[in-house]
This record gives sequence, C-alpha cells and structure tokens, in this order.
Amino acid sequence: MRNEFTNSILANQELFGLELPEDAIERLADYYAIIVEHNPILHLVGPCTPAEFATRHILESLTMAKYLPNGAKFADIGTGGGLPAIPCLLVREDLRAMLIESKEKKTKFLDMVIAKLGLEKRVRVVNKQFPEVDPVGCESVTCRALDKFTEKLPSIVRWKLRRQLLFFGGPNLRDALNAQKLTFVERLMPLSEQRYLFVVNR
Repeated sequence: MRNEFTNSILANQELFGLELPEDAIERLADYYAIIVEHNPILHLVGPCTPAEFATRHILESLTMAKYLPNGAKFADIGTGGGLPAIPCLLVREDLRAMLIESKEKKTKFLDMVIAKLGLEKRVRVVNKQFPEVDPVGCESVTCRALDKFTEKLPSIVRWKLRRQLLFFGGPNLRDALNAQKLTFVERLMPLSEQRYLFVVNR
C-alpha cells in the first residue's frame, strides 16, 4: 500500500509541476499511513486507492504551495483530516498554519497527527467554527472540502478581510465566487475535468 502511494507520487508529480525530494515523499507516506489507519472510524476522506489518494489528495493539495511566499502563515477552514494544509507543511518547512475544525474528534486526530509528524512548533489546531476564530498573522485562507461550501462563501469572504483565498472546488464554486464579484484566477487540476484551484488575491 505504501509502495503504491509513493510510486503514484513519483509517477505523477511532474504533472502537478512538482519535484519532491525523497525525504518529503517519505513524510507524506507517513501521513498517508496515519490517515488509512483512522479513516474507517473518522471518515476523513472518501474511499480511494493509494494511487488515487496520492494524486487527488496529496498532489492536488500541494498545488497551492506555489502561491504561499516564503515564511507564510495560512488558515485552513474545515480542514478535516488536514487537507490541504498538512501536505504543504510536510513539504515546506518554512510554512506555518492554523487548522480550523469544528468537529472535536477530528481536532483530536489532528493533534495526534501533528505530534507524530513533528509539526507542533508550526501548527495550531482550533476546535471552533471559523467565524469564531481570529486568524491573526495569517496572510492566506484555504479551504478544500467544507460542508455547504458555496452557502458559507459569503461569510468566508467577510471573515477573510484582506487575505488571499486559495479554494479548491468545481464549477459551482466558480459561480459562487462570481456572484460575490470576486476577481480570481483558476487552475484546472491535472487528471481532472472539473476540479480547480481558485486563487482570489487580496
């Protein structure tokens, strides 16, 4: 299972504009192993093969790293199992993050993952709804799989103030961003026909 995961990273990373060092791939594989262990109980991600997890969840998450400047701090809303934040933190040691997750079981899981992966000094986990949180020091806000994402978008836009937005989604999210009269660029995810990274600048 681990070999299938790492082989998929190696085979597909160039499609995503990445060239990951071997030690970073090993850290990502460690993270994947923890997800697999706890997924049956916590439902962190939908059913997928190791190869699909590598591309759909890991490499896709890493596409946002190019929009984070050196030393950046970002907030991840509704992070669940830690996507897209944790892959970026594992690959780039200069990044810091605030992981915002309202479900207590998932925040306990995140605390455990962060400890196991040695990320404690760069990550803060917050067990609250995002409107209750002050994302102090964060230059960017990301979100990948928030429940009722498009319905909550107006609240997120008000909450973000002058922060960059890095959102993953499909055509419905594009429509919602347009409805908010936001200016953005979009990047189609490799190996997908309708998954995008939407970048909304400050």
